Amino acid sequence: MTMKKVRMTMLTVAILILGAGFTYAQSPKGGVKGGLNLSNLYIDDIEDENVRTGFHVGVYRQLMLGPSFAIQPELNYSTKGAEAEYNIIGFEGERKFNLNYIDLPVLFTFKLGDDADIHIGPYVGYLVGVSTSTNGDLGDNYRELDRDDYEKWDYGLSGGLALNFDPIAFGVRYNYGLNEIAKAENAKRQIGDAKNSFAQVYIALNLMSRTGY
Repeated sequence: MTMKKVRMTMLTVAILILGAGFTYAQSPKGGVKGGLNLSNLYIDDIEDENVRTGFHVGVYRQLMLGPSFAIQPELNYSTKGAEAEYNIIGFEGERKFNLNYIDLPVLFTFKLGDDADIHIGPYVGYLVGVSTSTNGDLGDNYRELDRDDYEKWDYGLSGGLALNFDPIAFGVRYNYGLNEIAKAENAKRQIGDAKNSFAQVYIALNLMSRTGY
């Protein structure tokens, strides 16, 4: 899939999400969201990778199916990966492994009254960029990697909690990847059998709120 097709597909899905109808007679929700990603790679027998700080931004739509149950599809651009410190003969710095995805979570939402939601469900992601960067005593460097060496598709499970102050909501979420990232042998030598693992802290703006949006 070319980047032009990816952008067109992303735009189409975003329009469908925001324009989707709802079946239960309750105030609709849908709008934009964004926030912080705290990502890591989990690898068998390795536990010393450091958390990489990134971001995500996207759109969402909450489709009510009952008084306390909804489905919430989203479309997000999300930066993931990991970072690690190096110390080579007294020279110190950090290395980052950067993964950029377009993610589509489809979450089952359970209402805890009017002020809180629990979200749980699957996500699928499409890889749009891979790179490494280093900075420190040995200088700064940035290098794009061959995307074909890595699995294009990621998928996993998501779960979290949102607090609602309509039209604003604040939330936290954890995402557990189930698919290995590396595909080619040279990529596997670099990151082994690593999978994505990332937490998110976000703010969402309901553009369909009765309070003026």
